[in-house]
Amino acid sequence: MSVESIRIPASREQRQVDAPVWQVRVGTRLSRVAAVAGIALIVALAALPAIASRNLIQDLIFVFTMLTLAQLWNVLAGWGGLVSVGQQAFVGLGAYALFAGIVMAGLDPVAAIPLAGLFAALVAAVLGPLLFRLEGPYFAIGSWVAAEALRLICAQFKSLGGGTGMSISPGELSQMVGLKTVQALLGLRPAAARDVLVYWLALLLAVLVTLGIYAFMRSHHGLALAASRDNAAAARSVGVRTARTRYVLWIAVAFAAGMVGAVVYLQKARISPDAAFSVTDWTAYVIFIVVIGGVRTIEGPMVGVLLLWGLVTYLAQYGSLYLVVLGTLAILIMLFMPTGVWGAAARRWQLQLFPTRRRLGRSESSPTLTDLVSGKGQTGRPSNLASTAAFGPNADMSTGP
Repeated sequence: MSVESIRIPASREQRQVDAPVWQVRVGTRLSRVAAVAGIALIVALAALPAIASRNLIQDLIFVFTMLTLAQLWNVLAGWGGLVSVGQQAFVGLGAYALFAGIVMAGLDPVAAIPLAGLFAALVAAVLGPLLFRLEGPYFAIGSWVAAEALRLICAQFKSLGGGTGMSISPGELSQMVGLKTVQALLGLRPAAARDVLVYWLALLLAVLVTLGIYAFMRSHHGLALAASRDNAAAARSVGVRTARTRYVLWIAVAFAAGMVGAVVYLQKARISPDAAFSVTDWTAYVIFIVVIGGVRTIEGPMVGVLLLWGLVTYLAQYGSLYLVVLGTLAILIMLFMPTGVWGAAARRWQLQLFPTRRRLGRSESSPTLTDLVSGKGQTGRPSNLASTAAFGPNADMSTGP
């Protein structure tokens, strides 16, 4: 064996220098703690129907469905730059598809929910190329006009109640999958058992949509979406397919919003065109939630929906006065806290429960600036002294969306 063929184990100092000096970090210690607490909260919410009143269950159905719609609008408008005033179109299409599946096709209500989402996504796929020719406020107005046109079309179907709407009979809902199991498990009447089943579906949708958006924004697809929002021409010049990214996001949002509409009107068991395509209920409230909570954050809609729930609960007895309070509150927050309640709190106390921004920091095992200056750990490779001196030991590149 020759001397050249003998492998000499690397010293600890050399292994430290060979380690990458810079690392891209997204998660934080607080976010890891929040993940554990979030799992415990989801389990507690899933078990809540065993002890909660029916009124609380119905209130939480409202919270979960509005949270899901707010997260969807946030990813579309906040991160994607597609400010839509027509999200009620997908809610209404999903609701009417659910009723058509139950009444006309005899489908099980639970099985009809994903089909309702698919129907809303199909219509969105057709409308997308037309609406994407518009930008900025023209896109917002175009989406609202499209929603109004769809409302008028649904009002023409006499088999679905026409302009006055229709209801689902209790007999058509009595065979819903899981209903008898919930009745036997919790000892509830059919109507209360249906609320519990819808509650679990709404909770599942809220969790899946929130985690799905979080994973999407942490991926390279989320970076592509943020780049297309900030400067579409520059993003295209480096190979980002801005049109395809937005188009796929548009369809995905329509699919999820259609399922939300189906869940909402499965619980209501009655539908009408004006209610299903209400711009106030399914878009104005959603925009309010995102604005007061914080745009372009996962946590913002969570804070916003709780504030809306509290205001609606305690001010609804005063009639339309609570709408004035909501508008005044939104204006004040936009003036004094442009990033929303959560955005202001996160900036002040450095809170990140769902971090999406990428931070460039030095690896703990990498040599320090003093080691490099003193010549320790030299391996014959070019020194990282310039990078360390230029950026500092914990530079924040803020490359996230």
